[in-house]
Amino acid sequence: MEMGSRTEVDEDGDNNKGRMWDLDQQFDGSIEEEAGRLKNMYTEKQTSPLLLLRLAFQSLGVVYGDLGTSPLYVFYNTFPEEIVDPEDVIGALSLIIYSLTLIPLLKYVFVVCKANDNGQGGTFALYSLLCRHANVKIIPNQHRTDEELTTYSCSTLIHEKSFAAKTKRWLEKDTYRKNALLILVLFGTCNVIGDGILTPAISVLSASGGLKVAHPRMSNGVILVVAVVILVGLFSMQHYGTDKVSWLFAPIVLLWFITTGGIGAYNIWKYGSSVLKAFSPVYIFRYFKRRRKDGWTSLGGIMLSITGTEALFADLAHFSVSAVQLAFTVVVFPCLLLAYSGQAAYLFNKGDHVIDPFYRSIPDCIYWPVFVIATLAAIVASQAVISATYSIVKQALAHGCFPRVKVVHTSKNFLGQIYVPDINWILMVLCIFVTAGFKNQSQIANAYGTAVVLVMLVTTVLMTLIMILVWRSHWIIVILFTGLSLVVECTYFSAVLFKMDQGGWVPLVIAAAFLLIMYVWHYGTVKRYEFEMHGKVSMAWILGLGPSLGLVRVPGTGLVYTELASGVPHMFSHFITNLPAIHSVLVFVCVKYLPVYTVPEEERFVVKRVGPKNFHMFRCIARYGYKDLHKKDDDFEKKLFDNLF
Repeated sequence: MEMGSRTEVDEDGDNNKGRMWDLDQQFDGSIEEEAGRLKNMYTEKQTSPLLLLRLAFQSLGVVYGDLGTSPLYVFYNTFPEEIVDPEDVIGALSLIIYSLTLIPLLKYVFVVCKANDNGQGGTFALYSLLCRHANVKIIPNQHRTDEELTTYSCSTLIHEKSFAAKTKRWLEKDTYRKNALLILVLFGTCNVIGDGILTPAISVLSASGGLKVAHPRMSNGVILVVAVVILVGLFSMQHYGTDKVSWLFAPIVLLWFITTGGIGAYNIWKYGSSVLKAFSPVYIFRYFKRRRKDGWTSLGGIMLSITGTEALFADLAHFSVSAVQLAFTVVVFPCLLLAYSGQAAYLFNKGDHVIDPFYRSIPDCIYWPVFVIATLAAIVASQAVISATYSIVKQALAHGCFPRVKVVHTSKNFLGQIYVPDINWILMVLCIFVTAGFKNQSQIANAYGTAVVLVMLVTTVLMTLIMILVWRSHWIIVILFTGLSLVVECTYFSAVLFKMDQGGWVPLVIAAAFLLIMYVWHYGTVKRYEFEMHGKVSMAWILGLGPSLGLVRVPGTGLVYTELASGVPHMFSHFITNLPAIHSVLVFVCVKYLPVYTVPEEERFVVKRVGPKNFHMFRCIARYGYKDLHKKDDDFEKKLFDNLF
């Protein structure tokens, strides 16, 4: 928020002054009159069955692209060498089945997705929910009137002796705890940005690997060049926005799921259905008993079957929770189980084909069509994660946790579809560096797995706080959810640690770099606000100057932009001391972001009088949510004056 003076001279100053002097009478109660009408607009709408099906279909292209392309590389990274005992395939399949059931299905689709902030997902959405239910926001620029917003849903009734009240007091008591919570959120966010680098790398490289299966003599360098060309094309097209091509996403991903599920069913029929005994968890125990340490480290490959789950929550914005649940339970989950079971059936009989088992298990007659579909699906999966990264950067900007970068809205119809040029090119360079630096998907997979499991652990901690402070769940339910999630995710994390020197360090370096930038920026933002607060001009000094402020008051309206939501900024004293004249009407304009996803236009501006009526000074607070776009242009000033008058 820039600080300085902005002037708007009004030709008809005298008439407008008359209207400005009576502004407080016109403004009183305007928000309250609209509150009843707006209250129902921002609650989750009841959708008709037809609309629900349509939303579920569209969600396939945006939400499930990343999770759906995992069959391209899971078994290869689980068994980097030849499979000696076919029973190992049954154990690995059993682990995949129960990983998909526990994490994406039970945890995310049916629990975490319900913790959305009016439809918005991701770590910052969870943080915004917590900020509304506990005083954990570090910049103290909120006012009680902010809680009257129709989008500021917050349950205020809480029993003093309840566990929720004790947790709330414990969080609010110490600044260090607030900082620790913020760092946790930023760390999770940085790892999602890491996903935005690693997902395109592994998805496109794995899809391009199908060329080598068809042409074994083709060198790895050619595969690498093809992957890099696709990646450059993908990032170069971002400025057009997903609105232009998003109508293709859902059909491509649906065709991908049907294809992989069909090939899986074919392989089960052709190579035997004995692999279906993997639905018994007994084979997980036998797998670890037989393979011991090798079985434990192979969990790093198994975990890739649930990558994309964190993007599922981050990309929730444009779909209802019920649509996402329907798409997963009816299409995604069954097709993934068929795909993995089919590959397991193939590997059970041909253990030496563990490199690129997906492509090797495709019938020859449909190989090239499936290759094209796989490449398109990999691009769609990459697009979903890249778009999620843009959204997260926008949310971080709104919370004062990211340096100012240009944000471009690529669609007139959808607020959430944005493009951030600086971030786009940084992602592209890092993505190409990772792809060319590692050259094989095994090391990229190790890095990818580390980033994903860290995001999941952060989500588990935040969800625990949500269940306590927002949902007020019974402590037994909280312990069950947190305990089960941590057992599974910490198990995967321990396996990932074994591969830290084989690529697993990459997301930690990326996350550390972005975390340093974001935290230092937020620290500077807080210190600047504290400096402004301490340097406020006293109202007694203003009143002592008299209605003319000791200057000549000329017709017109002057806008003074400031960070402060209350009080007179220190720089105003410099104006008074150094300027010979000042406008007859002064407006202190503060633009601030609230922990809500959007602020309705009807409630955007709050206007108050500063000082006595004959001083003709006002404060105008422009409030925005983390999904809203703010521009200091003519349209903004027109709306400001409309509310002022």
